[in-house]
Amino acid sequence: MFGKRYVSSMINRSAENPQDRRRFLKAAGITGLGVVGAGAVTGIVAGPSSATATGPAEGVSDGAVLNFALNLEYLEAEFYLHAVTGKGLADPMTTGTGVRGGVVGGRAVRFKTKAARQFAQEIASDEKAHVLFLRSALGSAAVSRPAIDLQSSFTAAAQAAGLVKRGQSFDAFACEENFLLAAYLFEDVGVTAYKGAAPLITNKTYLEAAAGILAVEAYHAANIRSAIFQHTDWIPGLGDLKDASVKLSNARDSLDGPTDLDQGVIDHYGQANIVPTDANGIAFSRSPGQVLNIVYLTPKAATSGGFFPKGVNGEVNTSAASG
Repeated sequence: MFGKRYVSSMINRSAENPQDRRRFLKAAGITGLGVVGAGAVTGIVAGPSSATATGPAEGVSDGAVLNFALNLEYLEAEFYLHAVTGKGLADPMTTGTGVRGGVVGGRAVRFKTKAARQFAQEIASDEKAHVLFLRSALGSAAVSRPAIDLQSSFTAAAQAAGLVKRGQSFDAFACEENFLLAAYLFEDVGVTAYKGAAPLITNKTYLEAAAGILAVEAYHAANIRSAIFQHTDWIPGLGDLKDASVKLSNARDSLDGPTDLDQGVIDHYGQANIVPTDANGIAFSRSPGQVLNIVYLTPKAATSGGFFPKGVNGEVNTSAASG
């Protein structure tokens, strides 16, 4: 198996020309290193960096795709690590190319239930490992952590969903219930992003690795959705968490295009809907442009906003013009 230094060199060279990119893909396929590329499939379905792109990432290097994924892993890692430890990533894990930003908001959550606390701890560990892995694979080409907002962004999302009124705030770390809704906002997006990448992967090693990563993201999402469904308490200001999930789902749908695909943890009849699928039992997809619509909290083409107030670092950085 190739060492990390050699993998880093291959990825750095992949941005130089198509021949080097093909060489990287071939080496990944025959050595079991396809997971390096599959770890970035969150971004592989974005179109070119143009605002209206929804197709394959034509002309975008492997390094650019990996870095798009790294931006999103920074966001998830900071959210979960703050929730379970009270602090985020260590400084040496946040440096790189592009403008390095700080993190606003975030603190340890006082969990009421053992299950929710353990779910959060396990997911936090996974997300931190993803950051370490991608940074190691990218080497000197890795982007730095962009500025991240874990405070006003959640308030804006909650207001848009009708969970809180205009002028009121929503603290994702104030209690277990708020944390679960905030985690729900992220997790489903990751699953749909990996699903959207599947048709674009031709290398079997890449496809197998992507399927494995998609499964992990689906496990995370199912844990959070199940925890919300099993919550029976009426929360002052929020009401029933199951109904709140439907409101957040509708808010996500309003950002990523005209098609109504997103689903809450209950269906129209109030029955459990832990696995959101279409009529064929198949999960739906989002492009990176649509993913950025949600994390930027805008239905328009933009290069910053929401959870990334100064945008993400790297070439794939523009949300889709889906409004």
